[in-house]
Amino acid sequence: MADPFKLACLQLNSGAEVAENIAHATDWIIRAAEAGADLIATPETTGMIEFRRRAAWDKAQIESEHAALSAFRELAAKTGRWLLIGSLSVRVDDEERIANRSFLIDSSGTIAARYDKIHMFDVDLPSGESYRESKTYRPGDSAVLVQTPWGVLGMTVCYDVRFPHLYRALAKGGARMISVPAAFTKVTGEAHWHLLLRARAVETGCFVFAPAQCGVHPGERRTFGHSLIIDPWGEVLADGGDEPGFVMAELDMARVAEVRGRIPSLDHDRLYAAPTPLIDVEAAE
Repeated sequence: MADPFKLACLQLNSGAEVAENIAHATDWIIRAAEAGADLIATPETTGMIEFRRRAAWDKAQIESEHAALSAFRELAAKTGRWLLIGSLSVRVDDEERIANRSFLIDSSGTIAARYDKIHMFDVDLPSGESYRESKTYRPGDSAVLVQTPWGVLGMTVCYDVRFPHLYRALAKGGARMISVPAAFTKVTGEAHWHLLLRARAVETGCFVFAPAQCGVHPGERRTFGHSLIIDPWGEVLADGGDEPGFVMAELDMARVAEVRGRIPSLDHDRLYAAPTPLIDVEAAE
């Protein structure tokens, strides 16, 4: 069993300018490394938050030429820390859609794993805000597990958190911790952020960590903040509040076995027939 390690979650207020976002993230990563973090995680859309579809395409880059990815790989090697870059906008096809791609970078600067966000946030909120992520981003189609010095990590992004079957699959595949970098809206965050993340931790018996965007972004879009580190019992170990910065906690992977030993629900699956769909007559009328 690996020794306990220190995890830091950055909380950022990214904007539309990639170079500025790289500089701000770099500053906080260095601070977290100096504070003793072994693994440092950044939020979704660390490279840019750009809601204009054409502008997002123009600013995105292919992975091999991506300025933000190159900068963070160099930073990981320089600091000797593992970095989980929540997501960057990466050009992947000719349809002018981009991947919302999360990267795990090891302490030598090598890319250890990539994950493309699977579930697209296409919603109309009661506040009047409307999001059509699928117009800009191409959804991923593969769940990802990766070995780290401290245990197996399952990688997810933001809206994925509303799909518990993905998290159960990661846990049953070997995950001991799961990343959920996010740019959760203020409206949905106030209602569901803590609830959903604690539920995913309890259901899987995993550590769950969720570095988050905060504050006001281009287009007056608002994100919730409250970067979280949660233990397998659902206890919140750190909460980032609503301002930029970072939070840190020590993770002991022995806690995973302890919690799963108490409630071994991952071993209790049973096959069952799916229900026959029924039409709600009153709703249909």
